[in-house]
Amino acid sequence: MSTQTSRRDFLRSAALTGMGVYVATRSWAQDNAPSERINFACIGVGGKGESDTDDVAHFGNVVAICDVDTNALNRMGEKYPKARKYTDFRKMLDEMGNQIDAVTVSTPDHTHAVAAAMAMQMGKHCFCQKPLTRTLYEARYLADLARQKKVATQMGNQGTADDGLRAMAMRIRKGMLGTVREIHIWTNRPIWPQGHERSAPKDVPPHLDWDLWIGPSPYRPYGDNYHTFSWRGWWDFGTGALGDMGCHTINMAFMALDLRNPVSVQAKTSGHNRDSFPKWSIVTYQFAATRERPALTLVWYDGGQLPPAELLNGEKPASSGSLLIGDKDRLYTPGDYGGGGRLLSGAPLPEVDYPRSPGHIEEFIRAIKGGEPAMSNFPNYAGPLTETVLVGNLAVWADGPKVEWDARRLRARGMRELDPLIKPVYRKGYALG
Repeated sequence: MSTQTSRRDFLRSAALTGMGVYVATRSWAQDNAPSERINFACIGVGGKGESDTDDVAHFGNVVAICDVDTNALNRMGEKYPKARKYTDFRKMLDEMGNQIDAVTVSTPDHTHAVAAAMAMQMGKHCFCQKPLTRTLYEARYLADLARQKKVATQMGNQGTADDGLRAMAMRIRKGMLGTVREIHIWTNRPIWPQGHERSAPKDVPPHLDWDLWIGPSPYRPYGDNYHTFSWRGWWDFGTGALGDMGCHTINMAFMALDLRNPVSVQAKTSGHNRDSFPKWSIVTYQFAATRERPALTLVWYDGGQLPPAELLNGEKPASSGSLLIGDKDRLYTPGDYGGGGRLLSGAPLPEVDYPRSPGHIEEFIRAIKGGEPAMSNFPNYAGPLTETVLVGNLAVWADGPKVEWDARRLRARGMRELDPLIKPVYRKGYALG
């Protein structure tokens, strides 16, 4: 098979999962492509934000940096002395909008949407860490906004650009497993405190602007287990183990089998107080049949829960991974990204052709300059993937009852108590539009 023919096959099938963006020969962003080096503003520059800032700095100028923690801000200011420093991204964008081409958003989940939306409303290209947003409405909104504004976008699920993941998705598309009706995916998260009560209020450290850190979420006093990492375990700020790792570990199966718009989800958990996520959960997704595949079930496990060993022929599963069960064979991929794996029959993996990536950040830069959009762009891939992941958290919150999901209306049928998890109410001073 020629590379050209294989690429056409991939694009034809990819269009069914929203990856048909690759069919385009001209990026939406071409009209907005900067003629010289790209000027970046980086929102959140500690932790993962530091590496995201360093990554884009290879391809342009970091002209502004923003972080609510002045320790992180000043440390990065030493690395990028020409960048103006801010603690409030709203002020940064207001003051420097005409000097910025693109932004990176590497903040806690609860501020992804408001920061990315403000930047895109101003016509700025946007890279945002995973999950794209904390809630379903926000994910749909950012996808629609990126399409409307015709800006280049990318979510930070770097495995999407991995050759191993793309090759495995292509093998499944070409029938390596036969008909797939069952998927099991698990993670070693959480690796932060979760499933507990709030700690006692404490004085805010002098280097942290706590009000800005809270951002659009309901105010609460500062305490332990929020900044800098443990916010992931709180419903007001994070998305738990599923939100943290789903955009990675579900990614290969999503690409291969069009796992958009589940019709129902149901969970059992360790129990939780609806303030902190549970210590563990098992979430069962049901997907309706499409023109390309039958209905199928996906089971997600976290907090030390694992699929039954008999599904892997008695082998103990790795601490994270995926198992796709077809009527011809079973594919086991240990780890978070779905690129390396083996058939449980022992058969060799077939050779396939697929579109190679120039690199994760390189895809974003290419799109900004008018080339092909990044695979994990907001409208066609990152937004739908994030929605699939976050629907599972509705079931985690419900903890037992089945959630019937209406993706078109963004509604859990007969469960209005889930509405705040679908579309949040922001504190004064924050908005999407």
